Amino acid sequence: MTTTLITNIGSLVTNDPTQGTGSPLGLIQDAAVLIDGDRIAWAGKAKDAPPADTAYDARGRAAIPGFVDSHSHLVFAGDRTDEFNARMSGRAYSAGGIRTTVAATRAATDEALEANLTHYLREALRQGTTTFETKSGYGLTTHDEARALRIAAAHTDEVTYLGAHIVSPDYADDPAAYVELVTGEMLDACAPHARWIDVFCEKGAFDGDQARAILTAGKAKGLHPRIHANQLSYGPGVQLAAELDAASADHCTHLTDADVDALANSNTVATLLPGAEFSTRAAWPDARRLIDAGATVALSTDCNPGSSFTSSMPFCIALAVRDMGMTPDEAIWSATAGGAAALRRTDIGRITPGARADLALLDAPSHVHLAYRPGVPLVSEVWQKGVRTTAYVG
Repeated sequence: MTTTLITNIGSLVTNDPTQGTGSPLGLIQDAAVLIDGDRIAWAGKAKDAPPADTAYDARGRAAIPGFVDSHSHLVFAGDRTDEFNARMSGRAYSAGGIRTTVAATRAATDEALEANLTHYLREALRQGTTTFETKSGYGLTTHDEARALRIAAAHTDEVTYLGAHIVSPDYADDPAAYVELVTGEMLDACAPHARWIDVFCEKGAFDGDQARAILTAGKAKGLHPRIHANQLSYGPGVQLAAELDAASADHCTHLTDADVDALANSNTVATLLPGAEFSTRAAWPDARRLIDAGATVALSTDCNPGSSFTSSMPFCIALAVRDMGMTPDEAIWSATAGGAAALRRTDIGRITPGARADLALLDAPSHVHLAYRPGVPLVSEVWQKGVRTTAYVG
């Protein structure tokens, strides 16, 4: 392995308060980063940089950790343009739209599903995302859920079993039997391919008792819980997440004071997904309320073909700053270190010795430009596991 020194970095976000200023970002001005293989070997002032086999001039650009997208739904087929068009013309979003994607996904070949997945992964990488979680949930049969997870597991370690996305159309008249399938035969087939188990705890999907049974069964099989919670209405999802030590409660749009307290006093990360509110014209989550209470907040895209068809973490950062009460510093932390916390990882989301060599260079002097210049393709180059790619090259 050779070492590479990225030098002449105008502003470096390390997410290590001991490394620099701007807690918790640990900002270093006039910085450099040493990469050794797939790991960060050193970060600090450029004038103090150690020798390296090769050097790369960042030309004064800002550097940030690679984005950690801890919530996505990328194993799918089909298109829901007509649904989006109708919704933007006045029809409210409901959980039932998922059935359209279920039908298309079941009909697709493995090759088509994998091609679709890798297309969106490349798209996300070009925008600075170096770690992603993705879920099943568009098959809703034992065969289709298991194959979705096998396909996803070839591309990421962060794979989530979401057989409990909605009640399968095949079991519309017998939801209890579907819960039995999800916690039995389907779970047995899917657990070997996943790290996480998830459930959509919402009116029109699964209630609190069903969600508890599903997540508890997953824990017994060695899968750790995460949960779609309190997206469309107030409900038991957040409290259940805290009770079961879920890694994250995702959406968190409708919260009581007790829900906020539960998140602030647990290890469960509140993962906010502003792309969903943008695409459904729903109320925005109140990030300020959560942060001020002491909860850990992550930002993610929720990339899916129905309610949040974006793979852009910079876009979500801009939305969080504009409409959810976050500062630019808080938003960049939540899109990197916050996402890592939602995956219970310490080796990503930061630029410190020993961390994975995932970082992005911005065509800007500061990370603040991600919110300051919304919609502008600022990510110019990305290092993923120490390998450099140039953004916006197909």
